[in-house]
Amino acid sequence: MTYNKKNIEDINVAGKKVLVRCDFNVPLKDGVITSDKRIVEAIPTIKYLLDQGAKVILCSHMGKPKGEVVAKYSLAPVAVRLTELLGKEVKLAKDTIGPDAKALAADLKEGEAILLENTRFDKREEKNDPEFAKELASMADIFVNDAFGAAHRAHASTAGAADYLPAVCGYLIQKEISVMGKALADPDRPFVAILGGAKVADKLNVISNLLEKVDTLIIGGGMAYTFLAAKGYSIGNSLFDETKLDYCNEMVKKAEEKGVNLLLPIDTVVAAEFPNPIDAEIATEVVPSDAIPADKMGLDIGPATQKLFADAVISAKTVVWNGPMGVFENPTLAKGTIAVAKALADSSATTIVGGGDSAAACEQLGFADKITHISTGGGASLEFLEGRNLPGISCLLDK
Repeated sequence: MTYNKKNIEDINVAGKKVLVRCDFNVPLKDGVITSDKRIVEAIPTIKYLLDQGAKVILCSHMGKPKGEVVAKYSLAPVAVRLTELLGKEVKLAKDTIGPDAKALAADLKEGEAILLENTRFDKREEKNDPEFAKELASMADIFVNDAFGAAHRAHASTAGAADYLPAVCGYLIQKEISVMGKALADPDRPFVAILGGAKVADKLNVISNLLEKVDTLIIGGGMAYTFLAAKGYSIGNSLFDETKLDYCNEMVKKAEEKGVNLLLPIDTVVAAEFPNPIDAEIATEVVPSDAIPADKMGLDIGPATQKLFADAVISAKTVVWNGPMGVFENPTLAKGTIAVAKALADSSATTIVGGGDSAAACEQLGFADKITHISTGGGASLEFLEGRNLPGISCLLDK
């Protein structure tokens, strides 16, 4: 993976038509946007291009319309919000590469922007169909990808268009690859990574890749119980993947060989059953992680583990965190995740939170402004941590 990619400032955009792939996949309720965070984050790139006299053609997917035109996934509310944020009208095309899109693109003047309709209304988008990509690219002179959340997908609008146009990144992707790229390629040490979430299977390659790079690897969340079981501990009814025991033992061995400090929970918050509904009040107790009662399940890290993990963060110079420490949607079982988020917020290290649940936790808890970088892509940031090539980034021009 090469992180040294050209960005919008490395190319002359004045008077040019610029196709910009954004991530406008925002949550809607009854046609109203419930969080405009992704739109707001795209504004610096769009403003720069408009200020430079570019003619801007914005595009994005929303939801999973599966190649059909589905009214509830129209980008119409996004066009309205963009118009408000930019202080100038952003017209929405009635189609993506059809006559209306092409007419609006042809009429664009310098410093104006339009928005194409949902790219996934055409089934060829997700297949990265060359004809569709070519039609999309035919409206513009330059391609800009600024949708990190979709950069791990090889779709026509995220990667395919780069086959036909000079391609660079916007400010959002630039930030992702410079901050996360440096952390993985040349971190200030000690380098600590914290992995949580439910399943070991989701993070197999991440664990193995990070063991090549970090000084300390912390494992919490549901995936910790398979590691504890691999050590021969009693884990009761806790979440557990029997097929990954050998893998966990291999990773423990790899950590020893690499001189990496691998930290697992030393105490656990247990309950008789998984909360149903998720935020229901349940009776819990704290037990040692090597002695979870047979009729109980682990649902969060305990106070001693919270301190152990926080102490590791305090001494670090670079911290990467991906995945919650427990069932954090339940206030009773959120203390471990809150403790990790607080340790990152209080740290003077470069702190990076990979999207998804960890990002949501930091934002809900009000710690977001104290974190160096919160990734805008859950799946993309995971693949980034695995050391995989992201099609939406590898297609861009190198500096």
